[in-house]
Order: sequence, then C-alpha cells, then structure tokens
Amino acid sequence: MNNSMISALVSMNSIQRKLDVIADNIANLDTVGYKQKQTSFEDTLTSVMQQPKDFQQQGRFSPLGYTTGYGVRTGDVTRDMTQGPMDQTNNPLDLAIEGSGMFAVEAYGNRAYTREGGFHFAPDPSEPGSMVLLNNQGYFVLNDKDEHIKVSDKAKVAIDSHGRVMVDENGTITAADTLKVLKPSREDALQQMDENLFVVPTSLTENQVFETPPTGGGIPQGTSIRSGYLEKSNVDYMSQITDMMQMQRAYQLAARAITSSDMMMNLANNMRG
Repeated sequence: MNNSMISALVSMNSIQRKLDVIADNIANLDTVGYKQKQTSFEDTLTSVMQQPKDFQQQGRFSPLGYTTGYGVRTGDVTRDMTQGPMDQTNNPLDLAIEGSGMFAVEAYGNRAYTREGGFHFAPDPSEPGSMVLLNNQGYFVLNDKDEHIKVSDKAKVAIDSHGRVMVDENGTITAADTLKVLKPSREDALQQMDENLFVVPTSLTENQVFETPPTGGGIPQGTSIRSGYLEKSNVDYMSQITDMMQMQRAYQLAARAITSSDMMMNLANNMRG
C-alpha cells in the first residue's frame, strides 16, 4: 500500500508539471515566434522484487519475481523549433525567417536570439538626426558586426530577403547594413529567457551553438527573410487540448489510487485479531 501511494504521488507531481507545460503552450498560442515545449516521462526506481521459493510450482514457466517501481517522472522539457505559419501584416519592418535562423538582439547585457521579427525604428538619443532599429521589447537589433543598426531619420528603409537594410535617401538606394541572422546547430543548447528570447549558456560559446556565418557576411544559406510577415506560434492547439485531457484523466486516476490505498490502510488498522 505504501508503494502504491508513493507511486501515485510521484506520478501526480510529474503530471502536474506536464499540465503546466501545456498551459504555457496554450497561453502563448498567439505569441509571435513562440516555439512550443514538449515533455516526456520515464520510470522512477524500477526494480524486480523476488518472491519466495514456494511460488515456484510445477508447470510454472515465468521466473520468480515481479516488477515494482515508484511511478514516473518528467524527463527533459524540450522545444519544438519547427517553423510556424506566416501571418501577413504588410508592415515592411515586420520580418519572418524562412528556415532555421534566428535574429540577434542586444539584451541582458549581451547577445540574445529570437524568432520574433516585429521591428521598428526609434530616434537615437546618442545621435540626433538618426534612427536605431529596435524589436517590440525595446532591445537593439544587431547587424552582422554586432553593432546597432542606424539610419538617417529622413531615409526610407526596406529590408530585402537577404537581410540587407536598403536605404532610400534623396532618390539614391544603398545597402546600409545587414541583419545578423545565425543558424543554430545545437538548438537544444539554447537557454530560454523571458520575452521569447534565447541566450547561449555561460558554459558554451556562440560558435559551439551556431553554425559559422557565411564568408563575407550575410544570412545563412537556405534561410531567407520575408518582409511584411510575422511568424506565428507553432503551437498545435488541438494536440495541446488532447494532451491536456489525457493528463487530467491520468491525474484523476493517480488521485483515486491514493484514496484507495488510504482506505485499505484504514481497514488494516481497524482489524481485530
């Protein structure tokens, strides 16, 4: 009975964590560039209990012993980095990445990376007459030299499919800068932070997590930028609801196992010889 109560309790804790992950996914259903989280379960302290030799009867083919364990626990929480659907906004500074690249921004006193491409220009207080490119959280967007992207406040700006910042000033169009877009080679190594940002853990370097940028600059091969679009969340609402219902039923079953074990312990305590 103690084993059944412990197994049910451990399982309930793991199921609750899974429900929390599902709730987080559903809450970010409309978050631009969000990548859904996934969890897995694994056995906890599974072992084989040996039975007395009296159980070895004539005609028995199965070996003595039975498997016992203490429920399941949640394994690693991973992210599904597949591309989400594109949402057309017709805003030329809304950018979506086709491929597995990530934009680089300056956040947390260092570089961070995101799939959210809702950008805008704001006046640069350090340089009157200039504008600087920011994301929706107010972080500086970086170019391929890890610098802020600045243009004149009188210029017309567009960004092409290669991530180049095209500036039209007095009828002359020039490529003023290039967005820094990196392609992760170890997506699981990225550490997720608030505001839909990812950072490289302190134990690793950027070169260990991302592929080497193309020689001469530019965005990675097989990646392109779509101006006027935003990448929506890749959360599958129907599958999340299905998983939530399954986890709720599993939680109810584990709770019922605790109740049944408690009733059996009460009966044993009330028995009289």
